[in-house]
Amino acid sequence: MDAMRLVILGAGGRMGRTLVRLASEAPEFAVAAAVERPGSAHLGDDAGTLAGVAALGVPVSDDLEAALREADGVIDFTAPAASVALALQTARRGLVHVIGTTGCSADDDAAIAAAGRDGARIVKSGNMSLGVNLLSVLVEQAARALGPDAFDLEILEMHHRHKVDAPSGTALLLGHAAAAGRGIDLADRSVRVRDGHTGPRPQGTIGFATLRGGSVVGDHEVILAGEGERITLKHHAEDRAIFARGALRAALWARSQPPGLYSMRDVLGL
Repeated sequence: MDAMRLVILGAGGRMGRTLVRLASEAPEFAVAAAVERPGSAHLGDDAGTLAGVAALGVPVSDDLEAALREADGVIDFTAPAASVALALQTARRGLVHVIGTTGCSADDDAAIAAAGRDGARIVKSGNMSLGVNLLSVLVEQAARALGPDAFDLEILEMHHRHKVDAPSGTALLLGHAAAAGRGIDLADRSVRVRDGHTGPRPQGTIGFATLRGGSVVGDHEVILAGEGERITLKHHAEDRAIFARGALRAALWARSQPPGLYSMRDVLGL
């Protein structure tokens, strides 16, 4: 099979540059286009040079329509509104669309799912790393085995100071895994804020705590606290390359799948 032609969105950002670098080094991929927002200082730069590798002859552009005409797939770590709009275009063209965007609303997720039904091959996840997705499986199993009566469940996450959404997409991914293990709806049983005289902790809820600071790539802990014992499941991300590698693996996997909406669990066989 020919190399998969990828469009990298946000090519001037940290994740975009990492994706360009890794895709350019892998024979399974070809960087077909690199896209940035209109007005970006990186427009016209060679995507390879910008990523710290040899020039690729692919100038960074703001012409998404032209980029999609040359593509087999798109990797998208942007913003919810942009991801939803792009999903409509990838559906029309039958493209692979890997979405690592976080902060999506229920309506955003519904629109993305509809694009999968309409022809796109979408892989969407709050975290693309193998380790986090394995952790989500362990969290679901632990929540199911221990139950809500004997063990309280809290999710703690920390990211760099520039992150704009909270809780993180990864924290929510882990929260949904815990809720699935307990057979409950996370939206009905999650606690996002505690301030002032809150009273006793409601039994069976799933709590979230958010920290922001420095250059932290991503730390996540799931704490199951019982009487006289505590279990902690952790993941520490030390390099954004783990997310980029996962996204590339997802793109290659989705290329051979029928249209639909998939998760990283599907990609990894978890």
